[in-house]
Amino acid sequence: MVTEVDKATELLIRELILAARPDDSIIGEEGDDLNGSSEVQWVVDPIDGTTNFVYGIPCYAVSIAVRIAGVTSAATVFDIPNQEIFTAALGQGSKCNGKSIAVSQTANLSDALIGTGFSYDPDRRVRQSLTLSRIVSRIRDVRRAGAASVDLCWVACGRLDGFYEQALFPWDFAAAELIIKEAGGVVGNTSGIGASRTMTIAANSTIFNELQSMLKDGLEFDEAADNLD
Repeated sequence: MVTEVDKATELLIRELILAARPDDSIIGEEGDDLNGSSEVQWVVDPIDGTTNFVYGIPCYAVSIAVRIAGVTSAATVFDIPNQEIFTAALGQGSKCNGKSIAVSQTANLSDALIGTGFSYDPDRRVRQSLTLSRIVSRIRDVRRAGAASVDLCWVACGRLDGFYEQALFPWDFAAAELIIKEAGGVVGNTSGIGASRTMTIAANSTIFNELQSMLKDGLEFDEAADNLD
């Protein structure tokens, strides 16, 4: 679902950015990409967790990342209902409301609380549920909050030990990916490091490899049907 609030929020963010930095590029969920002349690109999700917002569930956020020459250098995720602002700058650590945060110290995947999300496409959602059924007995438990950027920030501050989701877009994970890395965590996909459309996996460095391997082995994925390129 896309609300008028999504569109109005993205328009406001674009106007504020361009007023200060008219030569920068902007990509976002609701508007056309803007290609500027500078090396700076802003990646904007005006409301991540729109369905939660529509239903009055208190878990949704504004997510903004800044890439300089292709490298994410600054990020913020504002969990609006809970008034938590997660921030990070490259090489300077991560914070929540100004206080430093770090990923959990959980050492065993069997003790890990893992977050995930599901597609709104019915066929893809069925495949995602099959993936979950193959791994849920090997972890402590699973949580599904409905806003990927918030889930990922919960990994960064240790509320979740790990997270995975298929079919996320760059604006879903760009900011939170830096926040996790600066909090000491690892973000990757089923074949390497770095979030991707095919799969985004995040965890502390101790359990990341095992979580990645488990997801790769248990993944129900139809590349032709998912068409994630």
